[in-house]
Amino acid sequence: MKKLTVLKSLMIAIIALLGFSLTSCNDDKYEPVPLTLSDVNGNYRARLVTSQEGKVNEKIIDFTAKDSIITFKDFPVKEIVKSVVKDPVKADAAIASLGKIEYKLNYISKLNTDQNVVELTFEPKVLTLQIPVDGTVKNTVVKLVTKQKGFFVGYDWSMRFALEAEKITVDGVELVPYETIKYEIPISIKN
Repeated sequence: MKKLTVLKSLMIAIIALLGFSLTSCNDDKYEPVPLTLSDVNGNYRARLVTSQEGKVNEKIIDFTAKDSIITFKDFPVKEIVKSVVKDPVKADAAIASLGKIEYKLNYISKLNTDQNVVELTFEPKVLTLQIPVDGTVKNTVVKLVTKQKGFFVGYDWSMRFALEAEKITVDGVELVPYETIKYEIPISIKN
């Protein structure tokens, strides 16, 4: 009989303890970790959304941010090459022969402590490609622009930004007709 009373008392104590542990505190508030400009530096894995003429492609890419430069070791050029080389078989061959294209995107960072973000103002450089087609090389210059600021967000340590391939020039002649290629990174997580 004593064992049964002790067991019941122990069960009531455990249930009471669990009840108290599951109640939340009313003063739980999110306190953001203050950012610094150097927090942007690091390696990122990103979701890249590329769109042109209503066609949308998504893929996962990696890039690095360090000392006000974002470096893409393998910048996506498929849409650029297919804008220059209209034959799909020849375009695929040209993409394969180009291999990985490195592109560096300069930025100026500014701390916004009110929103706990680092604002990124970009200074894109032109991208120059030597696209091989039928034994010749098409000297291609791509003018990249940014229409808005990018952000490094302190809440989840992610970066968000977008680029556009606004104009393509092939062997000194502007490509006409040409539909702008948009590169959007809606989220990238710091590794």
